[in-house]
Amino acid sequence: MTTALDPAQLLDAVADALVVCDAKGDITLWNPAAERMFGFSPAEAIGQPLDIIIPERLRKRHWDGYFETMRTGITRYGTTLLRVPAVHKDGRALSIAFTVALVVAADGTATHVASVIRDETERWKEERALQKRIGELEAKLKATSQAQ
Repeated sequence: MTTALDPAQLLDAVADALVVCDAKGDITLWNPAAERMFGFSPAEAIGQPLDIIIPERLRKRHWDGYFETMRTGITRYGTTLLRVPAVHKDGRALSIAFTVALVVAADGTATHVASVIRDETERWKEERALQKRIGELEAKLKATSQAQ
């Protein structure tokens, strides 16, 4: 016996943030994982522009691309994992990875963008520390080889 899948239960259960925005860029869906990740409750996030999680220095670039995607109905990021900085409600920086899906109406008009987002802040910090350590070791090796 199979039971019907309850989409609301799925949205609540997944560990990744699910964020959907309309053509204007206003948030229309914000699951519990998005609240855990970014600190905003659904009541605080829904109806707000994505600016609440986009660092100010990146907003113009983001919105230029967003509105071009909505205008054309084409995104070049449909299957690409994007890695960008984001901002938590308390102001701290996050490093996120996400994919996007363009939602279109029957007539082909883009209506929404859905994003599946994962917090990679810790992985990013570890990667930076490893890169720093590699740089230090390479400098040490170079200094040792020059001394010989």
